[in-house]
Amino acid sequence: MSAWGALFCGGGMQEVLGIDVGGSAIKGAPVSVKTGELLEERVRIETPQPSTPEAIVETIAALAGRFGWEGPVGCGFPAVIKDGVVRTAANVDPSNIGFDLQAALRERLGSEAGVINDADAAGLAEVRWGAGREVEGVVLMITVGTGLGTALFVDGRLVPNTELGHIELQGHEAEHIASDAARKRENLKWREWAQRFDAYLRAVEDLLWPDLIIIGGGTSKKAEKFMHRISPRTPVQIARMHNDAGIAGAALAALPEALRSPARAG
Repeated sequence: MSAWGALFCGGGMQEVLGIDVGGSAIKGAPVSVKTGELLEERVRIETPQPSTPEAIVETIAALAGRFGWEGPVGCGFPAVIKDGVVRTAANVDPSNIGFDLQAALRERLGSEAGVINDADAAGLAEVRWGAGREVEGVVLMITVGTGLGTALFVDGRLVPNTELGHIELQGHEAEHIASDAARKRENLKWREWAQRFDAYLRAVEDLLWPDLIIIGGGTSKKAEKFMHRISPRTPVQIARMHNDAGIAGAALAALPEALRSPARAG
């Protein structure tokens, strides 16, 4: 049994408050870290504007208060995260860059807390409980929404903070032309957008040669609109955790061993 698996046996930590921070909303719910199930109906609070680090911490504290939560907290955040510190800020206020969000949450909440990139959180959920469960080799999760988030796994082990939505595609940053936001902004037909997204998938394939690609994010709910229009050489599956992925995967950030060990059932 892996060290991670041991956490779920014989009295190990079972419940964590998962928090998913986005540019428009902060969502959360208590999560069973054994099954990935949300144990209560999730709560959604609008992201404060401006989304300064102090305002985000207070909103997370308010969300935790809605559940009367006093236990460990795992937070998915839309940025590169290194040792709990925010290193980029694509969809939140730039004042977050350099902020030790993990330390701030521990101090404000008075409990154990961990922070992880939001796409990595969704990927962890899919690899542990969803479409990537027990898949060997290289698995790439792509969340398609406002941007193109990516989470990369090798034999179930996370390679953190991949930013493959920012590769160059047709002379542009990929997420600027192949995200769902780009489709809406340019009023593209699904056929037109799918051509761009297919080109993005092929570009990523040429870099990584993955064994499985998982498509998540809001656009995955409309798979019937585009799946028949893409033709990557890699097998592609739609994410199974849906709206729960970001919250459930974020909960695992409170378990340091979960981020170091392969995402396998215990």
